[in-house]
Amino acid sequence: MNFALTEEQQMIAEAAHQFADSELKPIAAELDKSGNRELLLQKLKALAELGFMGINIEPEYGGTGAGTVAFSLAIAALARGCASTATTTSVTNMVAEVIQAVGSEAQKEKYLPKICSGEYAAGSFCLTESTSGSDAAAMRTRAVKEGDNYILNGSKLYISSAEFAGVFVVWAVTDPEAPKGKGISCFLVEAGTPGLIIGKAEEKMGQKASVTNEVVFDNCRIPLANLMGEENRGFRIAAGELAGGRIGIGSLALGLGLEALDQARAYIQEREQFGQPLARFQGLQWQLADKYTEMEAARLLLLQAAWQKDAGLPFGPAASMAKLFATEKANEACYTALQMHGGAGYTRDYPLERMARDARITTIYEGTSEIQRLIIARHLLG
Repeated sequence: MNFALTEEQQMIAEAAHQFADSELKPIAAELDKSGNRELLLQKLKALAELGFMGINIEPEYGGTGAGTVAFSLAIAALARGCASTATTTSVTNMVAEVIQAVGSEAQKEKYLPKICSGEYAAGSFCLTESTSGSDAAAMRTRAVKEGDNYILNGSKLYISSAEFAGVFVVWAVTDPEAPKGKGISCFLVEAGTPGLIIGKAEEKMGQKASVTNEVVFDNCRIPLANLMGEENRGFRIAAGELAGGRIGIGSLALGLGLEALDQARAYIQEREQFGQPLARFQGLQWQLADKYTEMEAARLLLLQAAWQKDAGLPFGPAASMAKLFATEKANEACYTALQMHGGAGYTRDYPLERMARDARITTIYEGTSEIQRLIIARHLLG
């Protein structure tokens, strides 16, 4: 396997690193403390103008067309600066990808340029409900055909970027008599549609600037033309898109883990105890060596899954393995890095406590670690 990056992939990775260093790191603590929406929206717009909101979208629709490997590299780099911004960027890219993959030509022409250009600050997925998280097929939101429209009723939970999303990809039951998972359809709902209600933002442990809301559909009327793909075949879209999203979240975790370790490496070279820098102690040296090795393994797993997706090969199990390993090991890396800082790591004078909180959710959203193990086991056992 050729591990060399193309010139385009290198340029995108470098641009993302530069943006993270110059634009995101200086404001990450402020975003975490205040959740400053205006400041976040400014950075999202700037990322769109640089081409980061449509990395795997064809140029004819306003995208960069650089592929999934470039997407993984970019999200990992952005996460080093601000996990909230990286999450919003990752989800928005996935919304654009699902529209490109299964949307009609009219849908692609209408929505993709608005996402890629930043006219829409973000895009959102509406899948999770109070009774259907990991078991997404158990959703209860309904879409009933009435004349030239569908009428949506129900509610979705933990929807990223709902407050400022321009378009929502929504899953709803269209055939309640069908076997579980077989009567679900996928729709596009524009922000501002009557009956689309955005609930309060959740108070979260981490990634506080990445807004997460309940979304309610109260007799929300949308045109028949807003159906994506075939009626009653939408669950396959959800399953496929979640697999791609796992590459994004695994990459985000990788960036967090690497940044935390870089912070710890610098700290233990400066901090002295017992008359010498902490970096002279073999116990800390070995911890650092182990954690960097794990992060490198995570990087390779993610690039393998991304390469398989770009090559048109089955990539679901590889994405699950990459997401599982990267997120679990990134959490360990963040806590190890915090420990190396001692009491200082527990204060807000250093970014480690924020990184540890931001990393924690990565083993939960886009499919929990437990679900990834289930997917991997099913693949292994046929």
